[in-house]
Amino acid sequence: MVSPSPDKANGYDVEAQAGLARYLTNNTVQSFSWRNLNVTVKDHKNKQPLSILTSSYGLVAAGQVLALMGPSGSGKTTLLNALAHRVAASNAQVAGDIMMDGQRANRTMLRQASSYVEQEDALIGSLTVRETVDFAARLSLGQTISSAERHNRVDSLIAAFGLNQQANTIVGTPLQKGISGGQKRRLGVASQLVTSPSILFLDEPTSGLDSAASREVMSYISDVAKQHHIIVIASIHQPSSSTFALFDQFLLLSAGKTCFQGPTSETQAYFERIGRPIPGHYNPAEYLLDHVNTDFAKDRARADQQLQQVHDAWESSDENQRLIERTTVQSPPEKSVTSSSKTASSSRAALILLHRNWIKAYRDLLTYGTRIAMYLGLAILMGTVWLRLPYEQTSIQPFINAIFFGGAFMSFMAVAYVPPMIEDLQTFRKERANGLYGPLSFTIANFLIGLPFLFLIALLFSVVTYWLSNFRSSAGGFFWYLLWLFLDLLAAEGLVVLVTSVAPIFVVALAVTAFANGLWMSVGGFLVDLGSLNVFWKYVFHYIDYQAYVFQGMMVNQFRDTTYTCARVDGKAQCMYLSDLAAKGKIRGTAVLDAYHYAHDDKHIGKWVGILISIIVVYRLLGYLVLRIQKS
Repeated sequence: MVSPSPDKANGYDVEAQAGLARYLTNNTVQSFSWRNLNVTVKDHKNKQPLSILTSSYGLVAAGQVLALMGPSGSGKTTLLNALAHRVAASNAQVAGDIMMDGQRANRTMLRQASSYVEQEDALIGSLTVRETVDFAARLSLGQTISSAERHNRVDSLIAAFGLNQQANTIVGTPLQKGISGGQKRRLGVASQLVTSPSILFLDEPTSGLDSAASREVMSYISDVAKQHHIIVIASIHQPSSSTFALFDQFLLLSAGKTCFQGPTSETQAYFERIGRPIPGHYNPAEYLLDHVNTDFAKDRARADQQLQQVHDAWESSDENQRLIERTTVQSPPEKSVTSSSKTASSSRAALILLHRNWIKAYRDLLTYGTRIAMYLGLAILMGTVWLRLPYEQTSIQPFINAIFFGGAFMSFMAVAYVPPMIEDLQTFRKERANGLYGPLSFTIANFLIGLPFLFLIALLFSVVTYWLSNFRSSAGGFFWYLLWLFLDLLAAEGLVVLVTSVAPIFVVALAVTAFANGLWMSVGGFLVDLGSLNVFWKYVFHYIDYQAYVFQGMMVNQFRDTTYTCARVDGKAQCMYLSDLAAKGKIRGTAVLDAYHYAHDDKHIGKWVGILISIIVVYRLLGYLVLRIQKS
């Protein structure tokens, strides 16, 4: 273990650790254990139950760090998730006892007493180190502590994890370099420790780091755990010998069964006693992982037999029997293990998330900056293609085409919101699983933060296209055009939120959203007018197509109060659309609306606005319900 100097070594601040002790001494859980834990799934081939974790026992005391190790597919991540009361595996059945201080702990109790740091921790790249920890504190601690105390706790954690010099540095985005990989791992742990958990679960905290960075990260974690009596359980892939020595306890898994569980210092003696001595010049962790890994064995039958011998040796060992005896379920005392809730109220959490989203939105160009540039480019393209159309019969169809193009492609290009939405969902699922807030707060904040940016996009697009294309020249006409585009964008973004909530996979979400937009374009009333549209498509999809209402509204806005000069052939007026102005060689715009079967009174326009708002609300409500029923 690193032995820091009295002042600072490797960024380790002794004074900060002393200050941090004031905030991390309220842990009430002295031991965490599990007994006869089994996880089974249904075999895809024969549909029979398949055990992926068998009869696991364990005990970790406050201040200790337990390493879960094993080859790929050994069950270490399954065990970690089962212990944290997370989804252990798809459609998995979990049986056994999980206990805090010897008492059975349910999902709510455990999540209030613990925090979980995922392998790919969903840090927000546009936030600074201090903001990351501070927002975690605000979401988890709420109004239980004063603002000054919260700032002191945040500063103490940042200093304790050697991040003082990076406190005002952003985490890092694809366009902006931030902190290093090792610093991100330390930040991920610090942002969870701010909630003062009694138990900390870490999924591969050293994954992707070199040997020196891995040791640095685990050294910080080990020091904080010991000084503040935190139980740490970490799945580790293949630590170096110096990193391995930092762990107090060691649990070795293979094929879902335990090969050893006990103090790291006793590992050498145990394996020597069962006839599997660890050579002196070997990294113990590397040797043991190779020893219980049968995936690459040349003689698979012999390797399986040797592994079974290791499993049998553990089953019959004195160490295993003592562990089983120590993990008995105790009768609950008069005062059971409890933990105060760390979940902020929905309204408060929504305000905090709104603040955080605002910082992300204006700092991260990928969130809205690129979309603004993209839509502005589309506006210039549209305005210069349909440039200053004259009010003549030959311009009627180009006006209609421009209206369709503007609304349809504004909606279609909302697919650009898929990547940032998936990133937001990753952060949400991590923080929800740690009990910080629920889907309602996330949905409200996500909707509200989009309003000013989407309005800005609609405004910039309208300013460019409306006057360049020579749409109806009036302030009222411009603001109606702006309103339809704004509602169009709100509905399109609501669709993206719904699709990504159901399928948060980039390619899938992109394909489904693009398909949906293609469907809306097809049945919206432009490509095929309502009089000719197939009955099935008309009654099943047309009336729930938000693009259809946008197109109708923009058509009425352009044609209700405008007239067009008919073409003249041999000195006589030839009018494409017949109206009461035909004798004067003109076309009243309402004749175009009649040809499309569009009503153009204020009552219908108000109804279309109401339907559009309803569609927007339904998309958001469905997105909320999807997040609510999903497991974390």
